[in-house]
Amino acid sequence: MAEDRKDEISPEEQALADEWAAALDEAGNASQDDIDAMLAGNTSKPLPMEEFNAPERQSGGDLFGGAEGPNLDVILDIPVTISMEVGNTDITIRNLLQLNQGSVVELDRLAGEPLDVKVNGTLIAHGEVVVVNEKFGIRLTDVISQSERIKKLS
Repeated sequence: MAEDRKDEISPEEQALADEWAAALDEAGNASQDDIDAMLAGNTSKPLPMEEFNAPERQSGGDLFGGAEGPNLDVILDIPVTISMEVGNTDITIRNLLQLNQGSVVELDRLAGEPLDVKVNGTLIAHGEVVVVNEKFGIRLTDVISQSERIKKLS
């Protein structure tokens, strides 16, 4: 009787399998064997991992692009936060609470030293402050290489 229950699929498992099937079918590279193996926890046939810089192994215009390379259009409209860091310092809560208008906070940078340009908290460049149409801006003076940025993520 216990063996009979192994072959039965609960409604929750079936719903999950249907969701995975739809998602994998949308990606265009799934088969029922892949879905069954995933549900069974069988990792003997792993699905191939795609990388943005990997050469195209399949033909067609899937998520990762065609013969020309990866299709980055899917990520180009994702919003990110860019910030410029003049410097930083450590301060006690006691001193923080004593700050008021006119207080000066000493930073860890020298005057005239480049600012850090960060995207979502990750350093991507250094730059200098400029004024454009009466607004502050930043001129990038040194952009961190892509390989260095990737190393910092690891």
